Amino acid sequence: MRISAGTESDASLLPLAGSAGAALLVLAVLAGLMVRRLRAAQRSAAAEAERVRGWAEQQTSRQRAELARREEQLTEELRRIRTREDELAVRSAELERTRGEAEALVTRRAAVLERAAGLSAEQARAELLREAETSARRAAAVTVREIEREAKEEGERRARSILAGAIQRLAAVQTAETAVTVFRLPSEDMKGRIIGREGRNIRAFEAVTGVNLIIDDTPASVQLSCFDPVRREAARLTLAQLVEDGRIHPTRIEHLHERSREEVEQCCVRAGEDALLDARVGGMHPELVRTLGSLRYRVSYGQNVLGHLLESAHLAGMMAAELGVDPEPVRRAALLHDIGKALTHEVEGSHAAVGADFARRHGESPEVVHAIAAHHGEVAPHSVEAVLTQAADACSGGRPGARKESLEVYVRRLARLEEIARAHEGVAEVYAMQAGREVRVMVRPEEVDDLGAQSIAREVARQVAEELTYPGQIRVTVVRESRAIAVAS
Repeated sequence: MRISAGTESDASLLPLAGSAGAALLVLAVLAGLMVRRLRAAQRSAAAEAERVRGWAEQQTSRQRAELARREEQLTEELRRIRTREDELAVRSAELERTRGEAEALVTRRAAVLERAAGLSAEQARAELLREAETSARRAAAVTVREIEREAKEEGERRARSILAGAIQRLAAVQTAETAVTVFRLPSEDMKGRIIGREGRNIRAFEAVTGVNLIIDDTPASVQLSCFDPVRREAARLTLAQLVEDGRIHPTRIEHLHERSREEVEQCCVRAGEDALLDARVGGMHPELVRTLGSLRYRVSYGQNVLGHLLESAHLAGMMAAELGVDPEPVRRAALLHDIGKALTHEVEGSHAAVGADFARRHGESPEVVHAIAAHHGEVAPHSVEAVLTQAADACSGGRPGARKESLEVYVRRLARLEEIARAHEGVAEVYAMQAGREVRVMVRPEEVDDLGAQSIAREVARQVAEELTYPGQIRVTVVRESRAIAVAS
């Protein structure tokens, strides 16, 4: 019974033993494969190491050979350099010897020349330099004169071309200024109303305005005569308002005359603004604009001053454009160059100096101020603006028909008449009337008595006779008038 039990137990263990053997067999096979692979890898690594070592030894041998070749080349180059240094040293020694021989030869030759010429080397050198300098100066002077001549000819030709082009492009009328304004009346009966009872209206009108009112046989018209265009324009406006209103008496004349003077002032401002637009100039002080516009009513040698300034501005701008200069400051200087003519009766000095000072005080640039001061040559011009302003002024004033000398002399004589009378103390207003044949002087009654008025009349007549040249006689009338005014309320 025990034997059979043991046999059954061994039989159950047989499958397990077979599985373990198979596993051991597989492991043995795998181990063998791995050993073979490991040995193959070792052999491959040894072969690769051997190949790398051979390649390294080959490269090393090649570099050593290259280094040896370069060393031989450097050695050969060093040898050639040393050989060339030796040759250069020999040549340098030969050059030094040749230089010494040449210097000795030059010294001997100079000595021979000095003995033959009787001059030392320094003297001969100085003489040669003097001759060369003289020759060079002569040639330079000839060249400079030739250049100056060509430049002058070219400058004159160019200047004539620029001036001719500017004048041809400017269309301007001839002067037609007079000292008389003709005023048309609505009817012939208006003349009697203007004269008034026993002539009181016409006397009051002339006393207030300082303008002669000429009433003659001309149908339905009267004439206003005065050398001062501003005063004549104010009188014309006053007369126009009196005729339109119909009420003509001394008080009304004074009232309307004040209004007319204000209107003339506004016209001056508008004329100045129009002139700025016409001349393409902007950014000007209001006082400069007003003074510029007042020149609309003034003349110089019969030429309207504002028209002359506009002509000058256009001419100067065109010439500046031809020369490639900025035309704006040139037009500005030309437009303002005669502005002093509106101030000469208020400030002493030439109109150029007065105008330059006036422009400086109202913010104009130094270039414009200098051009104004230099336009008559009182100050030497040192800018392009000043030179072009001079040229434009001369072109505008010198063109045919631009000016009349006789009218200017007449106006200056009448202005001088008023200046002589105005210089006396106590004088309130002075009017030159009857084409300069009468000077009417209004004095302040609180400062001048009757004897003083007679003295002023005699003194003015004496000064006029000494200083002025005139045809016929000039009557001096001094008016001393007292007024008492009371207001009833």
